Amino acid sequence: MARVIGFELNSQEPEKVLEFYSKVFGWKIAEPNWDYWKVVTGEEGKAGIDGGIAKGPHDYPFGTRIQIEVDSIDEAISLAKANGAMIVRDKMEFEDFYLAYLVDPVGLGIGLVQKK
Repeated sequence: MARVIGFELNSQEPEKVLEFYSKVFGWKIAEPNWDYWKVVTGEEGKAGIDGGIAKGPHDYPFGTRIQIEVDSIDEAISLAKANGAMIVRDKMEFEDFYLAYLVDPVGLGIGLVQKK
């Protein structure tokens, strides 16, 4: 079973978003990396998930996506396409993980993550 492991908030004004969530909810915001700021939303060991805030790319300039960890990103992409999803960004490789973005059959954005 794939599990939601995080979220991503996309905005064309990420600094404004960072300030809002930090001041209102006390979220801890890390230094940026590629226009992406990791966010810690609570204490270790408490229920909940962490995520990130990003300057939204041209293909997803604003909105919220959940990040789902899968065992095989290639298999998950194939199954998603077969069940009506549209691939927004195919499998990308990063240092510790693979990432893909898709839109489900009703237009909700999802990120798929496979750890290396």
